[in-house]
Amino acid sequence: MADLLGRKIDILVTWSTPALVAAKEATSAIPIVGISGDPVQTGLVASLARPGGNITGLAVLTEELELKNLQLLKEIAPEATRIAVLWNPDNPVWGHALKRLQEAAPALGVKLQPLAVRDLGDLEAAFAAVIREKAGALLVFREQIFVVHRQQIVKFVGMNRLPAAYGSSSFIEVGGLLVYGVNVPDMLRRAGGYVDKILKGAKPADLPIQQPTKLEMIINLKTAKSLGLTIPPSLLARADQVIE
Repeated sequence: MADLLGRKIDILVTWSTPALVAAKEATSAIPIVGISGDPVQTGLVASLARPGGNITGLAVLTEELELKNLQLLKEIAPEATRIAVLWNPDNPVWGHALKRLQEAAPALGVKLQPLAVRDLGDLEAAFAAVIREKAGALLVFREQIFVVHRQQIVKFVGMNRLPAAYGSSSFIEVGGLLVYGVNVPDMLRRAGGYVDKILKGAKPADLPIQQPTKLEMIINLKTAKSLGLTIPPSLLARADQVIE
């Protein structure tokens, strides 16, 4: 970030809460358009309606999306009573999301097994813990480290025949079972609109933080069949995309 700020920059555009935190710590002068988890909850802006300061952008409804993923995962695997959760404690939004899921878990008839992952070594240890504790399903938060290692994760759940839900559609591309999350092209288009407004003279402080308007559920039936799962017809009817 320091290297960037040594150059002439009109606007910073970030995706992820840690990146937005780093950008805010680095400058209070350069306008920032960020896509992140709840920026009010993490203290990045004063409010969604009037963010103040030099930050605006879009807020992903992290807690709500991951809760929905947990509910959908339970719908696909109703027999699962222990669900492992991959999360990164270095990202400030995930602690709040995990707390929300733990509060909701008893009503869903599940016990969560949170597994903190900061690097590849932690991921390998998490895989071992999933097997050791006999988790019946896996929930993977929308986090960059998991996107980077998505092939290893999907291979692991396939080998162990685990139903799994993910927060990023990139997992579908490598054989992931279920994704519920934001429509990325739409989010980028709207962020681009804010960049255009700022370049034309708008102040970030006056541009309200937007929330997702397009959410999508994608189900991979090929993966479901390989895992021996039958997806409820009611769930398939609600899906935005079904891979066959």
